Amino acid sequence: MTLVFGLITGTLFGAFLQQAEALRFERQVGAMRLVDMTIVKFMLTTIVVGSIGVYLLSDLGVVSFSPRSLSLGLQIIGGLLFGAGWAIIGYCPGTSIGALAEGRFHVLWPIAGMLIGGLVFAVIYPFVQSTIRPIGNFGALSLPQLLGVSHWVVIAALAVGSFFLFRFFERKGL
Repeated sequence: MTLVFGLITGTLFGAFLQQAEALRFERQVGAMRLVDMTIVKFMLTTIVVGSIGVYLLSDLGVVSFSPRSLSLGLQIIGGLLFGAGWAIIGYCPGTSIGALAEGRFHVLWPIAGMLIGGLVFAVIYPFVQSTIRPIGNFGALSLPQLLGVSHWVVIAALAVGSFFLFRFFERKGL
C-alpha cells in the first residue's frame, strides 16, 4: 500500500509541476536569475500544504516520523552540488524527470549524470559518514524543537510569510 500511495502522490505532484509550468526550462532559469518566481511560489506552496498534511496525519497517529541528524557539513556540500547541478543543466532532479516525461530528451545526459553521482556517493558513503557527517552535527533536531514551539506555530509563520512574499512578488511582476 505504501508503494501505491507513493506512486499516486508522486504522480499528482508531477501533474502539479506540469500545470505550474515548473518543468519549463525558461521558468527554471528565470528562478535562478530572480526574474520569475513561479518556481519559488510553487515550492513554498507545496511545503506549506505538505507540512499541514504530514503533521496532521502525525498528530492523528496515522503516520510517525522523526527528524534526521542535522549535519552542516553535509548540508553545505549537498547544497553546493545541488545548486551547481541546477545552474548547469537548468533543472533540478525532480523537474528533469518531469521534463523527460514531457519528451524533452536533452535531459537524458543530466539524468545519467545524477545516476552516476548516486553510484559514486554509494561508494564513498563510508568516508562521508566518518569524516563529513560529524562536521557541525546538531543531532536529530527540528525547527520547532529548536525554537521550543509547536510545529503548528512554525507552519502558520511559514504560511503567513509565504503569503506576504507572494504579494511582494506580484507587486514586482515576478
